[in-house]
Order: sequence, then structure tokens, then C-alpha cells
Amino acid sequence: MNSKHRHGHEGVKQQKQGVSSFNMQDSKLVFGELKLNEGDFFLDLGCGAGDYSIQAAKTVGRKGKVYALDQWQEVIESISEKADAQGLININSIKSNIISSLPIEDKVIDVCLLAQVLHGFNLSKDAKILFTEISRVLKPGGRLAILEFTNKDVGFGPPMRIRLSPEKIETAITQHGFKKISLVNYGCSYLIQFRKL
Repeated sequence: MNSKHRHGHEGVKQQKQGVSSFNMQDSKLVFGELKLNEGDFFLDLGCGAGDYSIQAAKTVGRKGKVYALDQWQEVIESISEKADAQGLININSIKSNIISSLPIEDKVIDVCLLAQVLHGFNLSKDAKILFTEISRVLKPGGRLAILEFTNKDVGFGPPMRIRLSPEKIETAITQHGFKKISLVNYGCSYLIQFRKL
């Protein structure tokens, strides 16, 4: 459901070719902030090309699990192919509209990531179901991490008019049982994290 998703088949083609937000910032810095541990359960909502899911699967190991959710079947199949090629057996890629009931059990996720996805939604309309469902699937004390473009024009990314400030995201999310715990700026993007109360 990120900006590439809204361009239909061309977006699917781009994502299958590996175009994603993964390389817009140092992914090692992002994963350093996510602090995933071996055995963690990780949820990548609007997973796109699946780069974050693949990296998370390597980090959490065989005892952990990664759920990669996206609305495009071709994208989901592509992630499964990438996982198979790399011998990763801990990724469960699922076709799903993430603004609906998520196909995941209650209280099983340690960390949920929305990477360059949230700007594609109408927060005033979609926030309640999205964050209520994320809260449902997170373990007590689980974390929600959101990676978004900064509010400055860097020559790429979504239109300025739909970009979200960290303050707007915090206002939307803290109404649904979350507390902000960190904010890191990467120049063209930022990572803001929340803990489920």
C-alpha cells in the first residue's frame, strides 16, 4: 500500500525488480534501531519488495518467524521465491489488505514495521482499524516501528502533500494504546518507534 503500490502493475513490476525504500538509508542503522533478537516474531505490513522481511528473517533465525503482508499476489509470490532461493524457511508471505482484520493470531508479534507505507493511507479514516489490529497482534510491550520520508524535498519519494511528520504520526498512534519510545532521523527518512502499553 505504499506509493509504488498505488501505480498498479507498474508498481508490481518495479517491486519485483527490487525497487524499494530499503536502500534509501543504511539498512544496518535501521535494523540496529529495530533491535531484533533471535527467536523474535516480526511483522512487515505493506512489505513491498520484501527486503526488510528477508533481512529480518536472517536476523531472527529459525526459531523466529517473519510475516510479510502485501495486497499484491505477484509481490507475495516474488518474496516466497526470494526466500526459497536463500534457504529461508521462516517467512510467511500473505496476500492481505492491511486496513482490515489481519490474518495473524493475537499477541504473537514482537516488532511490527510499516516501511514507507503509512503516507498512502488516510489517517483520519484508517487509523482506528490499522492500529487496533496492530495492537491486537503485538505481544504486551511489543513495538511498532514506522519508517517514513522526511518533510523535505529530496527529489524522490511521495508528493510533499502526503508526507507525514513524526508529530502527526505520534498524535495518530498514541490515541490507540501506544507510547513513543524513539525517533531517529536518517536525512531523507526517519524511524519512529512506539511501545504497546
